[in-house]
Amino acid sequence: MKKRSLFLLIITFIISFGLYQVYVFYFDNNDNIQSIYLVPKDAVYIIESQKPINNWDDISKNDIWKHLNTNTYFNTLATNLNKLDTIFKQKQGVFNRIGNREILISAHVYAPKQYGFLYVVDLQKIAKLNVIKNNLNTVINSNYKVSKRYYKENEITEIYDVKKHETLYISFIKNQMIASYTHTLVEASIDQYSNPEIGRNLNFIEVKKHVGYNDMFRLYFQYDYLDEFVNVFSDTPGDLTKTLSQSLEFSGFSFDLEKNAIVANGITNTNDQASTYLKALQKSGQGKRTIKNVVPNNTAIYLSFGFKSFEDFYSNFETIQKENPEQFKSYAEGTSQIESFLKINLKTHFMSWIDDEIALIQLHSNVSDSKKDVALILKIKAIDDAKDNLDFILEQIRKRTPVKFKEVNYKGYTINFMSIKGFFKIILGDLFSNIEKPYFTIIDDYVIFSNEPNTLKSIINAYTNKETLNYFKAFSDFDNRFNNRSSVFAYVNTPNLYNTAYDFVDIATKKQLKTNKDYFICFPQIGIQLTPSKNDFKSQLILEYQTPEKVKSSYTFEDDKPKTVITTSTSLTEENINKDIVFNIPELYPSDLTARVFTKKYSNGNTKFSVELKDGLKHGSYKAYYQNGNLKISGKYRKDKQVGTWKAYDINENLIFKTRF
Repeated sequence: MKKRSLFLLIITFIISFGLYQVYVFYFDNNDNIQSIYLVPKDAVYIIESQKPINNWDDISKNDIWKHLNTNTYFNTLATNLNKLDTIFKQKQGVFNRIGNREILISAHVYAPKQYGFLYVVDLQKIAKLNVIKNNLNTVINSNYKVSKRYYKENEITEIYDVKKHETLYISFIKNQMIASYTHTLVEASIDQYSNPEIGRNLNFIEVKKHVGYNDMFRLYFQYDYLDEFVNVFSDTPGDLTKTLSQSLEFSGFSFDLEKNAIVANGITNTNDQASTYLKALQKSGQGKRTIKNVVPNNTAIYLSFGFKSFEDFYSNFETIQKENPEQFKSYAEGTSQIESFLKINLKTHFMSWIDDEIALIQLHSNVSDSKKDVALILKIKAIDDAKDNLDFILEQIRKRTPVKFKEVNYKGYTINFMSIKGFFKIILGDLFSNIEKPYFTIIDDYVIFSNEPNTLKSIINAYTNKETLNYFKAFSDFDNRFNNRSSVFAYVNTPNLYNTAYDFVDIATKKQLKTNKDYFICFPQIGIQLTPSKNDFKSQLILEYQTPEKVKSSYTFEDDKPKTVITTSTSLTEENINKDIVFNIPELYPSDLTARVFTKKYSNGNTKFSVELKDGLKHGSYKAYYQNGNLKISGKYRKDKQVGTWKAYDINENLIFKTRF
């Protein structure tokens, strides 16, 4: 062959190869796959970004991230991303060519108490040139060792960090690069390629379509694996976690980082097993939030349910229950038993006077020792109608039960006792099963029920002292960021929640809480709002951020209070007794207003004080004791007032002072 012909052949080949590469790079997109198709099915949540480099730069400069990045959990995510950058740092030209490609970060529980992250990067057309795949050996520096292996015919590159003894696993599938520090996640990702699950899930597709591609990041949450994820951090996930995992499918949010808040908007869809309560709310319109007018500002959780009217909601509640014959039969039998036993009509005597909002609250009470300072609050249409019907129900209970309880007056508000078990569970479902044989009072346009009378006293105190949420400016400003009408509104005050938890957990948990305190309380107010939209709920999530120092200056924390140590120096003597105040007994808060005696004990088991009760009031003998069990003070009450002769004793039970009331 002549040299000229050979030269022309080579030129023709080069031009043809070049044209082929141009075609492959610019026109042939038929071989691409979506990033979501490589996310393993057990992802708890997925973070998605179209411009990760620009967005990550913005996030890393944000005060919220700077604070969270000092925490182990968030630092793990940041560290892994930073390692990816470190590995490629010697070849910035190559890494920059990856550029602002779509990236997915998914979280997975891969072993008991262990979670890890998978990273999926869409290389798009660059993947067709195999630049990164073929040059991994030259991209890294001497701190790493590279090896390769195969999993189901897919090559996995293992990059071992010789200093930190960690391995990054990388594989390439079509246009996607997948990476993780957990090899099982990369293998699970490869498995998804042939049979993708999340990406083909109709509920996920619906959520993704609604969320779109706006804002810095998108967050998708899958509730099927919520229990497992919560178990990583807690041995007791709780009823709320179980309810969410059983009722919801996916939430999708597009969100931005503001200077002092994380703001997310999106959608949440339910599954076929969703609770009857949630399904009924979806069909019952929205209600205006006003119960906040009587919710104390030391409330940890305020969970509000709104509807166009309670009658509409309850009609939908019954209709949906009929879809499950066995469930409806149990409900119908329960309501029938209550009506037959008490000779009442539930719809007439109870449901007719409820307005457009009901709420559950949990507060950090300053007068109760209960672990469950929980109250159910019902907004009422007319106070006289509610009072008349409740009085009728109480009269029917008195006629048919052995419990005899006279109403108690506390600061002008009457506290009554509804001694009937399972009333709210039967009527409203399991969500309200903890309200058993409650006390109740009426404040303004609201009826408030609680198992603990001292919870009611706390609410009354807050209302009379104008210490409710509507007087709490921080809450008002935060609440104004949400629509005042919704189906579900959940408000969490983390400093109050921290105090509530800290009071009642064991020593080991106290230590863990205190260690992570600054990351817990830095979001002092969290709000979630759900609004019905066809078969889904429009969802809004806002987390307010403050520095831990600022939060600590605004709240008093139980773990910061000095411990009071009672010693023998507290004993009374003729020399140290203050005769003007020795018989000034602090207000007592009996936890059972039907009890005949109210007793408190020291940590050593000895009685601290004991007082007789009648109808919830102090009535009869009162005795206080030293820690060694000897009598300290004795006297009598009549209808909550001190009467007769009161006596004080020293630590050896010698009488040192007495006076008459």
